[in-house]
Amino acid sequence: MDLLNNLIENYQSFEEIQIKDRFFKHSLVSDLLDSIRNKKVFRVEEAGLSTMGRSINLIKWGNGPCRVFLWSQMHGDEATATMALADLINFLSQNGIYNEIRDSIDKNCTLYILPMLNPDGAELFTRRNAMEIDINRDFHRQQSPEGQLLRKLRDKIHPHFGFNLHDQSTSWSAGKSGNPATISLLAPAYDEELSINPVRQKAMQVIAIMNKELQKSIPGCVGRFDDEHEPRAFGDNFQAAGTSTILIEAGGFHNDPEKQYIRKVYFKAIITGLISIADESYLHVKNEEYFSIPENKKLHFHLLLRNCKLQRNGIPYLADVGLIAEEKINEDLQSVSYTYVVNELGDLSQYYGYEEINCESFNITEIRGLKIDEPADIIIQDGLNILLTIENGRLTNINE
Repeated sequence: MDLLNNLIENYQSFEEIQIKDRFFKHSLVSDLLDSIRNKKVFRVEEAGLSTMGRSINLIKWGNGPCRVFLWSQMHGDEATATMALADLINFLSQNGIYNEIRDSIDKNCTLYILPMLNPDGAELFTRRNAMEIDINRDFHRQQSPEGQLLRKLRDKIHPHFGFNLHDQSTSWSAGKSGNPATISLLAPAYDEELSINPVRQKAMQVIAIMNKELQKSIPGCVGRFDDEHEPRAFGDNFQAAGTSTILIEAGGFHNDPEKQYIRKVYFKAIITGLISIADESYLHVKNEEYFSIPENKKLHFHLLLRNCKLQRNGIPYLADVGLIAEEKINEDLQSVSYTYVVNELGDLSQYYGYEEINCESFNITEIRGLKIDEPADIIIQDGLNILLTIENGRLTNINE
């Protein structure tokens, strides 16, 4: 995998520069697809239409016998994988020093890439589709045209492997390591007993190889997602249908709100998985390597104020304050605003923050009393020096 690490160091050579944040729309994806339609290595077709009539496109690449289906942005506000797939498409279209990787995948695999399943949700940067349906809970009822299409494509392609690509809350931690779960991985369960058959085992083996490579880029920042069986979800049902399904979730990373670094490690996870499928190196991996990945736990706050000296009804007390930065899409549909909400208060010594402030020697002024699930309204001072101001949830001043 030395060549793979070199590839990541030279990421700019194939990174899709038209995508710089999470808020790109269907029109940009369509333009990018138009640019590759004339390249002989790709076959692009309109696979179906969204609820609002936007095209949902399928890209085919490769000539190998192992069929791999990758689908992204089932939830419209989960765009990291789509960025990584745009970079993957650029990488696959090139010719040069990484031909060893491309040739192996091309010879052994045929890729089917669905870069944006929920274009209506992406347009408004919302999780659900235009029917307000969570597509990933529509496998059985099949009420959404997007869900119908995804199920139809699986039945048509009959893929050996599936890459189910998502984003997750940035509150998830990689076990109790103190690190955020920047990437989370899972071989979804196909039954309530969480059984392991050869289909699921293959997904687990590929994931173990992904984790090994990701540790070189984000050590301690990989988690294993909860494998509780969800009978309505596509990943669980695809696993049951015989497709070895790999769930990849993009979480958080320090100072990367638009996930531009995360897209690179996400790409690394995908390409590592494809290499191991192409050369079948995953077959030598033991299940224990998969289960060694620490389970996700929600232990991260965006801002953690430790050892705050507070007072209620004349009674002084010490508490940690865990704040979550809730996102709200702005009217331009191209950016978000953040509201810092009190998520937890008390002894948070076993929790972590992307940003932490030890307030032991600072003065805390509550403009409005801190309450769970409400915006914070506080000032933190070191003498006359104001260190932090949050006004009705809006961070207006921070001086570290």
